[in-house]
Amino acid sequence: MSSLSVKWFVIINPTSGNGKSKKKWPKIKELLELNGFDFEFAFTEYSKHSILLVHRAIENNFTHIICVGGDGTLHNIVNGIMSQNKMPAKSIHVGMIPIGTGNDWVKTHQIPTAINSAIDTILKGDVSCQDIGKIELLNQTSKPVYFNNLAGVGFDGYVANKVHKYKYLGAFSYLFGALIGLFSFKDFSAIVSVGPNKYANKNLMILVGLCKYSGGGMRLTKDPNPFDGFFDISIAHHLNKVEIIKNLGRLFNGKIVFNKKVTTLKASAIDVEVNENDSLFIQADGEIIGSGGFKATIIPRAFSFYS
Repeated sequence: MSSLSVKWFVIINPTSGNGKSKKKWPKIKELLELNGFDFEFAFTEYSKHSILLVHRAIENNFTHIICVGGDGTLHNIVNGIMSQNKMPAKSIHVGMIPIGTGNDWVKTHQIPTAINSAIDTILKGDVSCQDIGKIELLNQTSKPVYFNNLAGVGFDGYVANKVHKYKYLGAFSYLFGALIGLFSFKDFSAIVSVGPNKYANKNLMILVGLCKYSGGGMRLTKDPNPFDGFFDISIAHHLNKVEIIKNLGRLFNGKIVFNKKVTTLKASAIDVEVNENDSLFIQADGEIIGSGGFKATIIPRAFSFYS
């Protein structure tokens, strides 16, 4: 089906990219019109508003959505798609015009960040369908949360919670948050269950990955493939502050996973139990979704997007 033979719903997060989405929207709107897109649009007005906007769009029979925003906006759009029951999730096709702080998810799929090129990618009409992770928080009654890039608990959740204060620094906000967290975060005890195997250790962080990049370009899992039906898991055990500083560069080049204190696994499900008193933040695609332990399972080939 041609990209121009359908009607589109465009969701714009005006705060994405430290306000760049709002500034660039008039140009984006003009380019979409010039390229013949038939669309309606809406701005998000509060956190997670995208979920409601997606539900309303699908109720009104939209099956094609464009995200104008960053990783957090896309995360909420994915959650809107996965949490509705009117249509099969993979029948909803999403185009991405990336204007965020990190723009991590698009790096894996080589979706361009230049506006013209991103629109060309949508116009080209090539659709991919990747796996999605489903998180259920232990000892909590909240609804499941879905993620399309990477989730984790521990140091990464601690940093994700800090990063929101430093978004004005752009991609450097992640590194700045990590450096601040370095001096205040404490390792935690956890029992990680993957199939019949259990891993009980003091840990820095436990990461469950689908795609390659997170935290403004960091590569924290060994061999992620969002199409293979498996999570790529990294369990970073106790690393002291000197070791973390020495390995900062390896967080970005992917070599951190070869450290002897990092366990890497492939699995379609994982359970993480932690001491409730530790109040550890859980992040999914850079968004804080809760605290404590969780169970994650994979949903194969559930999210369709233009690539």
